[in-house]
Amino acid sequence: MRAEYDSQANALSLDLFQVEHWDGADEPIDDSFCQVALTGGSPANIELLAPADHLDLLDRVVERYGLDQRALRAMARAALGAPDRIVELDVSPAEALPRIERRDRPES
Repeated sequence: MRAEYDSQANALSLDLFQVEHWDGADEPIDDSFCQVALTGGSPANIELLAPADHLDLLDRVVERYGLDQRALRAMARAALGAPDRIVELDVSPAEALPRIERRDRPES
């Protein structure tokens, strides 16, 4: 995944995967602040305007397309933290991670 926050435009672009071109946009998540571009019927890019104030719209994108909320939020935060630069993030699927059981510490 790749993201870029343009501080002059106050716009965040999240590329879910690299494609030559998008087929077009799906119905807007929000008419003013959030659009999703599709490729082959799947979301390929998310555009978010004024992202610091509208990160909650990513939750609506997650609901509509079944995407990984933690990964999207991590990517958005990374891009906002490094404005005007391209940020690339490689996130493993959640089910690929081993479950860690909590063990209470013995009292000393």
